[in-house]
Amino acid sequence: EIGNMVHNGRAELAAERGFIKEVRILQLNIPHSRNVAKYEDYINSHYKMQDESMDHWEEWKRTPAMDKVVADILKENHIG
Repeated sequence: EIGNMVHNGRAELAAERGFIKEVRILQLNIPHSRNVAKYEDYINSHYKMQDESMDHWEEWKRTPAMDKVVADILKENHIG
């Protein structure tokens, strides 16, 4: 998943609490492109970042259109 430092930290906390099995973080410097802005808008309008009192892990599900946006982000940055 494309996330920021806060999201990465929440994922690590979720793994420590047993909500997910593991977290592997690949640190990249992805420029803020139009596709990144589209993806941020989608995530921010559909999901709320949990605080440290989280009691579950919510997977960010994407629409086919957002799958394409993420694929384009990876392609733009020569990843995968």
